[in-house]
Amino acid sequence: MKITVIGTGLIGSRLADVLERQGHHVTAVSRSSGLDLLTGEGLDQAVAGAHTVVNVTNSPTFDEQSLDFFRTTVGNLLDAGDKAGVRHQVALSIVGVDQVPQLDYYRAKTLQEDLLRGGPTPYSIVRATQFFEFVEPTMSWTSDDSAVRLPATPLQPIAADDVVDVLAEVATAAPLTGTLDIAGPERFTLDELGRITLAAKGDGRPVVTDDQAGLFAAVRGDVLTPGPEARLAPTHYRDWLAAAIAG
Repeated sequence: MKITVIGTGLIGSRLADVLERQGHHVTAVSRSSGLDLLTGEGLDQAVAGAHTVVNVTNSPTFDEQSLDFFRTTVGNLLDAGDKAGVRHQVALSIVGVDQVPQLDYYRAKTLQEDLLRGGPTPYSIVRATQFFEFVEPTMSWTSDDSAVRLPATPLQPIAADDVVDVLAEVATAAPLTGTLDIAGPERFTLDELGRITLAAKGDGRPVVTDDQAGLFAAVRGDVLTPGPEARLAPTHYRDWLAAAIAG
């Protein structure tokens, strides 16, 4: 199967590798390879002959501009795919994304989903919870030399490699014409994740529970955790963290 992966970051590069090992013909493209989703430059060539397109790109900002980014890029991608005869459009989204309208970026991702549902091509949306790999960057937003401040937001994070495995499965199967939620096997609060991470690294700073700290302070309740129909991935955070520290 010929598959085009749009985006070569954390998920896209790994996904391309997995699909190639499975024997698929993969084209992985991004801005660094000459693709400009906003203008459409390079897009027709990227999707030419593709059976499936997997979109794992991200907006360069998390503010209101992200709405225009997804409106334009998804429109361009759907148009190019329709002209090229693409038979399956896959997008990576976020569990609970439509439940946090107070966050610009989440509203933008919801718009991305809506455009895909209304587009001309059969589609699949894979909604993942927050990645293990993003725990430390999230902590860095609200930390200093003396403490880390984090809200007690409930999360059920997932390893990026587990996300890739599901995306590869979905991309090579028939379109879902719907949404699949995926999550890690354990639920934590964000401040708890911070304490686990610092302890594993031998970092003696305390984690102060502060429900006004950082991006996730805007989230109310457990809307970012999966429902009972979600598929749970096998990797546990403590095991992943220990392996990451060991290198």
